[in-house]
Parts: sequence; structure tokens; C-alpha cells
Amino acid sequence: MERQKIKKAKRIVIKVGASVLTAKGLKLDERWIKDFTAQVAVLFRQGNQVVIVSSGAIAAGMGLLGMKKRPKSLPEQQACAALGQGYLMKTYEEFFRKKGFHAAQILLTWEDIREKRRYLNAENTLHMLLKKKAVPVINENDTVSVDEIRFGDNDKLSALVASLVSADLLIMLTDVKGLYVDQKKTVASVVKEINSSVEKLACGTDKECSRGGMKTKLDAAKIAVKSGIDCVIADGREKDILLKILRGEKVGTLFQAHANKITGKDFYDNAINQVIL
Repeated sequence: MERQKIKKAKRIVIKVGASVLTAKGLKLDERWIKDFTAQVAVLFRQGNQVVIVSSGAIAAGMGLLGMKKRPKSLPEQQACAALGQGYLMKTYEEFFRKKGFHAAQILLTWEDIREKRRYLNAENTLHMLLKKKAVPVINENDTVSVDEIRFGDNDKLSALVASLVSADLLIMLTDVKGLYVDQKKTVASVVKEINSSVEKLACGTDKECSRGGMKTKLDAAKIAVKSGIDCVIADGREKDILLKILRGEKVGTLFQAHANKITGKDFYDNAINQVIL
């Protein structure tokens, strides 16, 4: 019963982690992106609206430069992002165009989110792109931003974007099957409340290609569910994962939206405070 609501979701934000986008963590996996964009195209044709929050610019730049380890210095990371972002968008546009759609790049910094006027401008742009049936692809502006590169791999940003567009569902695709509840990697099918017991199950990551982990995903899920948005964390490498989720199949972990959701200015203030803290 918990999954029936998902089947009715019309506006969906999908967060794609760098660990899913990349082949062995060092370069873009174009085969995966081709399959992913094909699934998104199916959703569009079914009448869904989709916004993508995509990591991967730094990893893409690393691949182009033949780097085997994530650079430690900020200038090197930003240089990789500057090189990789163009390649990332070129790849998205190439595969979406073959399916009859265009990809629209939006680069944000945390200042764009924290400052209310910029936040509203971003909201207007996103709504217009959805009206035009384009696919917004959002990433942190790594070339000028310090915070995201060390902050959480776009997880919280995806939750804020979900609130920007009044999404029905937030999907976070990662390299695990969901929230594990034990050492046998048993996946929690449904989480009704993100309490201290659930938070203890989370951990960070030391992967070369990302700086997120389950902890930041739980932080993002908190923001989403408080605004009345269901959230699913699932394995982006599972075949047809998006289609399975929207069919209501029991894949990944579903974090159920709060019934008494926070909206308007109260939600904005609450969400921003969570991000800053």
C-alpha cells in the first residue's frame, strides 16, 4: 500500500550520484547514461515531468585528464569540474536528443539557494523549462563554489530542488540498494520516520568519485519528507530502476512524506537552516 502513491507521482526530481554515472569511478559511463536517458524519455511520454540533479562534473574531468585519484586541492577540483561539466552536458544532450528531447543546463551555487531572490528566479526558470518539455539538468557550479565540492555530493541540493518545483517524488540513485539495516545488507523497504535509530544506520563515503554517502542522503530525505515529498533511495545500476519505482515495485527504500507538511516561507526557512547547519 505504501508504494501506491508513488505510481501517481507526476513531477519527479531524480538525483544521480557520481558513483552511478561513472565507470569504475574515473570517467563517465556513457552506456549507463544512454539507458538512464531512455528511461527518463519513457517517463516523459507517460506524462511525467522530470528534473535531474546530476553530479559527475569532477569525475568526468578526471576521466578526460586521465587522473586516477580525485585531486585534493580546490583549484585542481575546480579545473576538473570546468572541463568535465561541458562533457557531462554534451553527453546528456546527445542521448536526450535521440529520444526527441533537449537537456537544459542549470548551474547553481549555495548562494543561489540561500538568497531568496535567486531562489525564486531559479524556481521560475525550472517551471518554464518543464512547461516547454525540456529536461532540466542541475549541478552545483563547482568551478566557483567551495561548499559542494566538500559538502554532500548534491544530495541536499536535490531535496531543495524538489521543493522548488513542488515535486511529488524525489529519487536518489546511488550504488547501494537502499538503506541497509544490518550487516547482511538487508534493505529497509519503508521508513516512516527518520529518527536517531535510522540515522545510526548511515555512514559516509571515501570513494574517489563522490563525497556523499547515506548520511547526506538521509539529510536530504528529511528535507523532502517534511515538505510532503516522498523520497526513494535506490540502486541506480539496477536494470530499469526508474520504471520499477514508478510502477510501485518494492525496490530501494521509500521514505514516506509527512502528512502535516511544511510549506511556503516556513518550509524555505526550515530547509535552508538544515542545509546551513
